[in-house]
Amino acid sequence: MLGRIRGWHRRHWKDRSKAERVELQTLITWYLTTWFFSFAWLALPLVGGLERRPVPMIVGGLLLLVAVLQCSEANRLTRPVLDHYLGRAELPQRALAPAAVLAVFGLALTLVLAALKGTDPATVRLSIGATLLSVGMLYGVMVPVRVFLRRSAALAVLLMALFAWTDPDPAGIVTVGVVTAFGTCFSLFACRCGAWNLAVLWEAERAGEVEARLAVAEERLRFGRDLHDVMGRNLAVIALKSELAVQLARRGRPEAVDQMIEVQRIAQESQREVRDVVRGYREADLGVELAGAQGVLTAAGIVCEVRGDAGGLPAGVQSALGWVVRETTTNVLRHGDAGRCSVELKVTEGRVVLTVENDGAEPVASGAAGPEGAGGSGLAGLRERLRRVDGTLEAGFAAADTFRVVARVPLREKAAAVREGAGAKPSEPEPEEVRARGRGKEAVREVTS
Repeated sequence: MLGRIRGWHRRHWKDRSKAERVELQTLITWYLTTWFFSFAWLALPLVGGLERRPVPMIVGGLLLLVAVLQCSEANRLTRPVLDHYLGRAELPQRALAPAAVLAVFGLALTLVLAALKGTDPATVRLSIGATLLSVGMLYGVMVPVRVFLRRSAALAVLLMALFAWTDPDPAGIVTVGVVTAFGTCFSLFACRCGAWNLAVLWEAERAGEVEARLAVAEERLRFGRDLHDVMGRNLAVIALKSELAVQLARRGRPEAVDQMIEVQRIAQESQREVRDVVRGYREADLGVELAGAQGVLTAAGIVCEVRGDAGGLPAGVQSALGWVVRETTTNVLRHGDAGRCSVELKVTEGRVVLTVENDGAEPVASGAAGPEGAGGSGLAGLRERLRRVDGTLEAGFAAADTFRVVARVPLREKAAAVREGAGAKPSEPEPEEVRARGRGKEAVREVTS
């Protein structure tokens, strides 16, 4: 049973985005609000204050039936009306015709009940408010605010005139106007403002997605520029020297071998520079990752505490532990329902220890980071990165719902050394290829002259 509840929670809540969660919450609130006012303002007062005479009992029963139909129709139209406001689908105003007819029928029954003196005046006025709210909540979102205010004012005057015929008491007439005004204000401030906030939230989420796509595109362009700067120059030199080697070989000159050796050297140098460029884009700075993890988790509503300083650690160690922080932060956000997360970095007995611990973990969280052996992602990828600096990774449940990841890296000389795929930074391009290009051009001119 508990597993089914968790599954339902995951499907209908946890797997939704923040905007989808807010939208679902808004819809549920509107559904319940309609029934709440009909129950509190119409059903309860009517049942308690209805005269025990045949005709008022019949009219009151019909009014209760109309109220139920109104709530059902309002719930049916809530989603289409919200989609219309958010620009997802068109909904003509005539779609509200059934709800409007039910509202008119409900007001007519309330007027008949007031004329029959079948209940007290307070119940009549509350019934007016409940009847208007069911359709007003929808209509206030469908039409412009000015149109809604003008038509609500006209309706208030009409209702005050009609119910003044049944009860000429000035206080009662004013109360009818106040109830109508309350319904108007509630429809605007509660429903339309809620829909507006939801529209702004969706717009912000779409803007975030566009920003993320632009960031990826910008990163690709930047990577392409750097790769062009590295490879473009070297390929030009290779083309020039190979052309020179061809010319020398055709003339039987022994310098052709020297030129091909130079081409081979530049090609090998290009491989190294490309690896440096790629590695430079894959490096993770531990200090930046710690600050980023705290910011991301805090923004997600998770209390995050970071202890320790990454300053002074070797570049390879920082890179490996930075990937641990990045992966564990992702897992905290994706798996379980964490409310607290602590990240501790400390150096003891010639080694650095990084501990990440969070609550709200689910049993699947330990394996959700990635399949064992999957390089570059998940726990297996982290173990591979740490292995390059002689580090280890431990992951498991420290308590019933607390998941802990501990990474240990020794601070020996070989762990701090630059390794393939660990802590190397892109080196500055050597000017040898530029000088070689100049020499190659001069040699070509010499051969062809």
